[in-house]
Amino acid sequence: MELTVTRETLLPPLQIVASVVERKQTLAVLANVLFVVEENQLSITGTDCEIELIARIPLVEAAEPTKFTIPARKLMDICRALPDDSTIKIKLDNNKATVCSGKSRFSLATLPADNFPAVNAGANHVEYAMPQGRLKVLLERTYFCMAQQDVRYFLNGLLLDYRDSTLFAVATNGHRLAMSYLNDANKLEQPMQCIMPRKAVLECIKLLADDDDAMVNIALGQNHIRLDFENITFTSKLIDGRFPDYNRVIPKSADKVIMLDRDELKQVLARVAILANEKYHGVRLQLRANLLRFSTNNPEQEEAEEEIVIEYDGNDMDVGFNVTYLLDILNSLPIGAVRLAFTGENASVLIESQAVADDNCAYVVMPMRL
Repeated sequence: MELTVTRETLLPPLQIVASVVERKQTLAVLANVLFVVEENQLSITGTDCEIELIARIPLVEAAEPTKFTIPARKLMDICRALPDDSTIKIKLDNNKATVCSGKSRFSLATLPADNFPAVNAGANHVEYAMPQGRLKVLLERTYFCMAQQDVRYFLNGLLLDYRDSTLFAVATNGHRLAMSYLNDANKLEQPMQCIMPRKAVLECIKLLADDDDAMVNIALGQNHIRLDFENITFTSKLIDGRFPDYNRVIPKSADKVIMLDRDELKQVLARVAILANEKYHGVRLQLRANLLRFSTNNPEQEEAEEEIVIEYDGNDMDVGFNVTYLLDILNSLPIGAVRLAFTGENASVLIESQAVADDNCAYVVMPMRL
């Protein structure tokens, strides 16, 4: 069997599929990608048994139907090293795949395709389509608040919650929370809720285009979610767990409100953070009449302090926060005014953008003792 494909046709989908292949494997076949040849089309599949990516590309010449697995990263590195506009020929002979291009020749070991695992998606319960750009914005504004390797496994992912004709994206690690939503995302007859794993969310962000004219079809099953693009199919298992009630976390009666410019606040926090404790990253906010003071220190007895003039005539208040959490939020917000709403010294802060009227996102950061 021999198949022919151009380097520019093979390399981009191969890079996409290989991104889900882990470097350390429990099964040798998981270091490979599955090649399935049908008439004049090649399907490339990569998986880690939790996420599956399938990319489909046309072949230069029709080849006889076959399937085999080939080392993902080695083949990708070979393709990267070949000159632009190269034509690649892959010949299959017994347990070897020979990759030829010009005067270059590489022999790679293959493994049986029958040993390649597939993500068992099951039946779909909900199917709908939405613009890729809008879904990407939802994920980008929330994903950074996901937990990493938390024992509360349901926090190591992102919640997609559809209700009342609104699609919510929510992520939290127990110390901070991000929520973004899209009105009239689609007219579904029933509520929908699922928790996407952290790795799946990061892969989706890379796949989604910024263009609202490009659509993505979403299918949701009992234990999986599938996204269908033009030539790519993405499938991921879901986290089986109960996500916290995020509506209870968002402050509803914060009476100490200040308005700041996003860039000014971001620059002040970045400067103060230079001398923050490297372990706790704490910064103290001191709210005074028409003044907001920032201060921090570290075990070396070094200190940083800065002030911003604001409009505020309420009670004095001192509260500490993780400065990294605050900077992550500001980096996700558009340029313009930012609203900070406080309830008290031992309560969380609500951060919202005021740059545009329809900016549908909210962030909550819990206080810390300094």
